[in-house]
Amino acid sequence: MAAAFYLSSRSGYIISGMRDRISTAFISHAARELSSGNHGLSGTQIVEVTSAYAVDFNIDIPHARYPFDAPNKRTALLDNLMAFEPKQQYQIIRELCDRVDPDGTVPSLVTLKAKLITEYAEFADQDQGTDMHRTLVVETRHWLADHDEVRKLFDEALQKHDNGVFRRNTLDDLRLALELLIARLFANGKTLENQISAVGEFVRARGGSPQLANMFQKLVDYYATYQNTYVKHDDAVITAEIEFVFELTASFMKHFLRLSAASKPL
Repeated sequence: MAAAFYLSSRSGYIISGMRDRISTAFISHAARELSSGNHGLSGTQIVEVTSAYAVDFNIDIPHARYPFDAPNKRTALLDNLMAFEPKQQYQIIRELCDRVDPDGTVPSLVTLKAKLITEYAEFADQDQGTDMHRTLVVETRHWLADHDEVRKLFDEALQKHDNGVFRRNTLDDLRLALELLIARLFANGKTLENQISAVGEFVRARGGSPQLANMFQKLVDYYATYQNTYVKHDDAVITAEIEFVFELTASFMKHFLRLSAASKPL
């Protein structure tokens, strides 16, 4: 069955039409990337790691000892991976990417992991949720229904966050989404830093109190400063803070869209 768009059940929504397996071509590609180059798994490591997974999942694998009966490492890893169920394959490939490239410095493995989580997210363990306010996220997506470009950026940030990759890119997507939404609502092309005074005027013009307008100005100012600091330095991003930034972004969007909708004539 061909897969339709899928984001994450942890986000509170799924669009059905999922595949029933990970393609052999992708697994073969993963085996090659994970076993090649100076960073790749050795033959002994392939046997040790896949044997450990085989014990955990009660699976028989064709190459459980080294030296193995295979022409090369890629084939041995591919043969062993093919013995597992799709959800198990997803877990193993993702964890091997982290094992082989823990710092995310090997471009081919970063690309492999990104492709895995974007194209085969239906096989991810959906119990690995976070504490993020999912109701707020879902409501924000609803309010963004008429803003396709903004919603696309928001969804991409959510997908990256749910799959635990590209922390800096997650923040960057959130910033761009909020910046684009505000620029559209204010009918200008200014950057977020240059919208601070306009934010206060927007809130006041739609019935917000001076105190609320002032609070929003300061929050957006702090938000922009935070983003400028961390978006440039991935290794400085504090993972626990990303959920707060996500919720703050969603709150900004939801409130701005509510104010905008309330000001439109019936």
